[in-house]
Amino acid sequence: MKKAATFFLVAVAVCSCLFAMGSSEEAVSTESGYKDTLIFAQGADVTSFDPHIGKETPAVAVTSQIFDTLVTSDPATGKIEPQIAESWTQLSDTQWEFKIRQGIKFHNGEDLTADDVKYSLDRACASAAVAYNVDFIDNVEVVDDYTVIITTKAPYGPILNNLAVPFAAIVPKDYTSANEDIHKTAPVGSGPYKFVSWSQNDTVKLEAFDDYYAGAPKTKYVEMKVIPEAAQRTIALETGEVDIAYDLLVSDTKRVASNDKLQLFEKPSLSCYYITFNMNKKPFDNQLVRQALSMAIDRQLLVDAINGGSGEVANAIIAPGVFGYYDVGELEYNPEKAKELLAEAGYPDGFSCTLWVNNNQARVEMCQAIQEMFREIGVTCSIEVMEFGTFISRTTAGEHDMGYFGWTTSSKDADYTYYSLEHSSQQGAAGNRSFLADPKVDELVMKGRESSDEAARLEAYKELAIYLKDVCNNALIIYTSINAGASAKVEGFVLDLNGYHELDQVQVRN
Repeated sequence: MKKAATFFLVAVAVCSCLFAMGSSEEAVSTESGYKDTLIFAQGADVTSFDPHIGKETPAVAVTSQIFDTLVTSDPATGKIEPQIAESWTQLSDTQWEFKIRQGIKFHNGEDLTADDVKYSLDRACASAAVAYNVDFIDNVEVVDDYTVIITTKAPYGPILNNLAVPFAAIVPKDYTSANEDIHKTAPVGSGPYKFVSWSQNDTVKLEAFDDYYAGAPKTKYVEMKVIPEAAQRTIALETGEVDIAYDLLVSDTKRVASNDKLQLFEKPSLSCYYITFNMNKKPFDNQLVRQALSMAIDRQLLVDAINGGSGEVANAIIAPGVFGYYDVGELEYNPEKAKELLAEAGYPDGFSCTLWVNNNQARVEMCQAIQEMFREIGVTCSIEVMEFGTFISRTTAGEHDMGYFGWTTSSKDADYTYYSLEHSSQQGAAGNRSFLADPKVDELVMKGRESSDEAARLEAYKELAIYLKDVCNNALIIYTSINAGASAKVEGFVLDLNGYHELDQVQVRN
């Protein structure tokens, strides 16, 4: 049986379809020797331009150019640096004072003040989509026009990391409060680029904000093109239709690296890919069924055959580079034992179910391989592929049996992931799409969340990782690398482990 699965996996891995690319206008050259337009491609469209709603990586890859946060994380070093806040002071275990940089303008000409900071953080805390990132905040006090004090509900070690995540973006109070839905399609921030237009499922256009506090961006215009098929993104890069392509197929990375007209960027990521089981639906409310399905997955084969040997087998929902990671040991691959567990659970002949995935070529291929592995233990699994926004909204509503997800621990701290994916209060939009509600999980999540003692936090996350392995609400699959391909004429691009690549210092030579 394993030979058959291996053959299938190899066949899937080598059968990526190539598509002809349409031509696009060449970016206008400038007297400086650089093009005035930078074009990048990604696999999915923006779900919402509102930074307190559109939290998915394809959305944030765009909105992080439009909005800024109090502090930022240097993509090269990971060091927290000033952004809207020019300085900060910890006043006590639960109080932090932030001094706001004077002279910052929003794209509509309004001055950015402490009132905007308080309004924005309060708004993020009230958002069902991103509250998990900031709801450690008890209150935000405006001291004067350029000073705020943030008081946390309990000591919270990763406060600066979380405030650097784009979901804590600062928006203009007056503009936003007049129409709370305005940023979904007409975003106004204080970041390096201004929103120009959006052709849904096709293109987003941005223009440099000349009054940006850190200086105008190096390239006047930025365009994002939606190209769902990864192989097609590679072709667009090779033909010069785009300057940068995000998330290349692993099978294409060597091809890009060996092309002297291109350059490859690649690093181990902070992302884990996994199948989530909807515990509100039968038979996924049965722990034995969840364990059986997880045990039926040959993860190393997936890494080797589908992912071209890139990445590593996942054994926790957070990646090894994240604070709080604990190695619980290799997850067992044992299809015979999986069949025994199914029989014990009352499904000796298996059952039928669906696995949902968004229309990302690499993810679909991974699900097709897993489908065959489930078939070997008698489980008939139909794969449903859907557009990314639809996938997110329908899994948020809990309509799925199983869903294939990727999650990036953007703050580089375990709390960011464990709280949003595992705590019972975060079901649905916040991230807990397994709909897990386990008192012990909640207790351990909060133990790690509300302590400033690193040793105590690490112990809580160790115990949590061990416990979740048994609960098995998610079948963990792979820790991936993050990559991007670019023209050799691109200068100043730095790969961000979160996928929120900064573009204001990027230029393209003629």
